[in-house]
Amino acid sequence: MTEDQVDVFLAAVIAMAEPVESHFFWRPQLRDPTDEFVLEAAVNGQADAIVTFNVRDFGAAPQRFGVEVWKPLEALRRLTP
Repeated sequence: MTEDQVDVFLAAVIAMAEPVESHFFWRPQLRDPTDEFVLEAAVNGQADAIVTFNVRDFGAAPQRFGVEVWKPLEALRRLTP
């Protein structure tokens, strides 16, 4: 992708984002404490998936909450008709 295409893509993703209030804190669940807020936002926001290059650090914890973890290429494949 060109830099302009990346800018357009990111702007579209940001336009779809919705703020999520944390009503429940699920810590600790992950081996990397810096990833905890991502899991909490996904669970509290009722996300279907977390998209990250850092799949290994999430382990099985997201699945206990019904959240899948995808690498970016997998997300693109699932979202592309």
